[in-house]
Amino acid sequence: MIQQLQPQTQTPIVYPDSDGQPMSDNTLQFQWIVTIKENLDLLFADNSNVFVAGDLLWYPVEGNNTIRRAPDVMVVFGRPKGYRGSYQQWQEDNIPPQVVFEILSPGNTIKEMAAKLQFYQQYGVEEYYLYDPEKVDFAGWQRIEGQLTIIEEIQGWVSPRLGVRFEMAKELQIFTPTGERFLTFVELGQRLQQEKQRAELAEARLKELEERLKSLGVDPNL
Repeated sequence: MIQQLQPQTQTPIVYPDSDGQPMSDNTLQFQWIVTIKENLDLLFADNSNVFVAGDLLWYPVEGNNTIRRAPDVMVVFGRPKGYRGSYQQWQEDNIPPQVVFEILSPGNTIKEMAAKLQFYQQYGVEEYYLYDPEKVDFAGWQRIEGQLTIIEEIQGWVSPRLGVRFEMAKELQIFTPTGERFLTFVELGQRLQQEKQRAELAEARLKELEERLKSLGVDPNL
């Protein structure tokens, strides 16, 4: 009797959505991550093919779930918005994030940041920005002839991909192409409240003007 060998079934590779690491080590780092991510979301809100994410695991190589990084913020041009548990590049037309941001915390080591730079170099990042909010130190790298190369003059630098401008003062300031500064969530809320108050005031003045015209026998709707 001939025994038939059963084909071996290959165990599917699992790509975890979490690496078990916290998003940030302190409130300052967290605030900067959220501020950059949310303002980039606003900047590209009308472009359905720009995907922005914060602390999302990026797997560049199919079949290997140990090659991965979770940039504090990443931007991918050419991919639709929407929910993702992780960014599996082979399922995204093999498009890597073109722009990444890292916000330093006291827990980051030189070895760790060097490894991140090497990773971004190897897997196709075009622009890499690194900010230390405690030391107020900002640096950037741009891919030139296949290599991530340090941007020598970062003051006033305009990102080729994002179109935003970076300025260093008491802290990093980022400006949209129309000159509006990136705001924190609280600042955005305050601005919305101010705009609402201005709109309410303008509406009240308009009603007052209409009443005056009516008292003079003039129909304001004509």
